[in-house]
Amino acid sequence: MSAEARTVSLTIPARPEYITLGRLALTAIAGVRPFSDETLHDLKLALTEACTNSVKHAYDEMGGGSVDIVYELQPDRLAVEVGDAGTGFDPEAAATNGDELEEGGLGIAIIRALTDEVEIAEREGGGSRLRFVKFLTP
Repeated sequence: MSAEARTVSLTIPARPEYITLGRLALTAIAGVRPFSDETLHDLKLALTEACTNSVKHAYDEMGGGSVDIVYELQPDRLAVEVGDAGTGFDPEAAATNGDELEEGGLGIAIIRALTDEVEIAEREGGGSRLRFVKFLTP
């Protein structure tokens, strides 16, 4: 594989049944740059959590909307960015509240545990984006 990054972009409707498409794309990417079954499983879980956050929280009662997924495969890492144009959220509010996690508040903690880097920010033009990176061993 060359030293260049390979990028794949996917836009899915913000509905739970479409999250599987993101996981299938990730499986296909693993065929380009094979990595362990454990790493693939971890990445699928992190992606599912990130997409689920957008599907469940971005558009609230507005309905509709979409989730953008960008996979960037480099020789030593895979970066995945999940974004939406929804209402956005405060990453600090998604953290623990005292000793208790808010209901359904484990998604970001799971992503942090399974990946090497996590960045959560507002998306340019509104909405949220969550980017995670997993370093790949040769």
